[in-house]
Amino acid sequence: MSNPRGRGLQANALGTFDTVVMAVAGSAPAYSIAATTAVLVGAVGLASPAALLYCAIPMLGIAVAFSRLSRIAVHAGAGYCWVARTLHPFLGFLCGWALVVSATIFMVAGSLPAGAMTLALFDEGLAHDTALSTLVGAGWFLVMLLVVLGGARLTVRAQLVLTGAELSILALFAVLALFHADGARAFDWSWLGFGHFDGVAGFASGVLIAAFYYWGWDVASNLSEETRDSRRTTGLAGLIGVGVVFLLFEVFTIAVNVILSSRQIRENDANVLAALGEEVWPGWGGKVLVAAVMLSTVATLQTTLIQVTRSLFAMGRDRTMPSALGRVHPRWNTPWVAIAVVGVVAPAMFLASNLLGTVGDILSEAIAAMGLQIAFYYGLTGLAAVVAYRRLLLRSVPDFLLGGVWPLFGSLFMFAMLVESLGELSGCAIGIGIGGLAAGAIPMLWYWRQGSDYYRPSALDATRTVEADYVPAARSGSGSLVHEGSPTDF
Repeated sequence: MSNPRGRGLQANALGTFDTVVMAVAGSAPAYSIAATTAVLVGAVGLASPAALLYCAIPMLGIAVAFSRLSRIAVHAGAGYCWVARTLHPFLGFLCGWALVVSATIFMVAGSLPAGAMTLALFDEGLAHDTALSTLVGAGWFLVMLLVVLGGARLTVRAQLVLTGAELSILALFAVLALFHADGARAFDWSWLGFGHFDGVAGFASGVLIAAFYYWGWDVASNLSEETRDSRRTTGLAGLIGVGVVFLLFEVFTIAVNVILSSRQIRENDANVLAALGEEVWPGWGGKVLVAAVMLSTVATLQTTLIQVTRSLFAMGRDRTMPSALGRVHPRWNTPWVAIAVVGVVAPAMFLASNLLGTVGDILSEAIAAMGLQIAFYYGLTGLAAVVAYRRLLLRSVPDFLLGGVWPLFGSLFMFAMLVESLGELSGCAIGIGIGGLAAGAIPMLWYWRQGSDYYRPSALDATRTVEADYVPAARSGSGSLVHEGSPTDF
């Protein structure tokens, strides 16, 4: 459905390289390693590299699903649109809601380390002050909010600086770790096998935590209405993003297992990278990697803001949430009302988070809760791709494997891990994860009763869309609004 106010996001603002950078930044390599490695090692020990490996395989299946769906429907809501048109509008709304809730929770899980890492550059002791970390993190959040408000081009320019510096630092330390002679233990190929998992439940909890590492690459799909040749570009960017961060995650997780002792990992639960940096480059290494984590955290705050505000914009435009959320700024072509709403809600959550305890406690519960929601909306999107391409699956072997088997495997894997992990997580994590998802039933049922066209969608069928509806990007005007008048809209 086109915007009732007649104005859309700025089309053709991003190119292929820009979108790939956004996808890599969305997964926040340095931040994910720093914030999540201690949680992952605490859950599965030396099996942490295996958890990342076995999560990467189905995650690539989900990335394939996003890629194939983006070819036949361009929409800022991504899975929110695709799932509605293939499975059911209720499931589509909950898919979008899961992203909104998990991204909003991340405002806390991401802003706190941004503040803590900034303080750590000046004084290690200050980094453990939750209140001060919250204040500085909120400052970073507001800066990124203004950058996102300023438009897609400003956003990607800032991202090129932040992510470029982050990846350069990580590459340097990957080489230093490789040549580091002393270690707590020797590398063993069994770390990539199943032997170190504590049964099926342990495997499930490990992979669910690992899913948090990868989450964020799909920001490319939320930028589809602002990307040139988006039917091809956004899906490709997601696949490249998953591949790049997988390599970084494996290298640094193995390095942590080899170089740091279990005690060092526990004592540096909020940032094991600082401890790793001190080991491989005494004196300066810790500070440099802390800077990388700070850059990564700020960068992923920006991509998460993109995801949540574009999703809210799509919901407002489709009138499944207040229609004001679908308003676009006349100068910057950004969903300014959605951005303003997030700018009010997130600081309130920063303050509430102080009641939960230390930075490490907050991260642990938030990551586990977000894992449930991520598994839910990724799983639904994987199924949506199979349904959308169901009439083409037997056309060729690649169609069968890429359009059916791999996305379906990724989807079933996500759902299985979600169910299995429920017995392993704390009541707080389950309450945040499942409760936050269930809360979406309130606006969903309200706007369904109001008669939103979203709840009467046209079916998304790859045969019809690919053969009849596809219009090469080169034939559209550079100033055209991708979603307006498109046969792939509601």
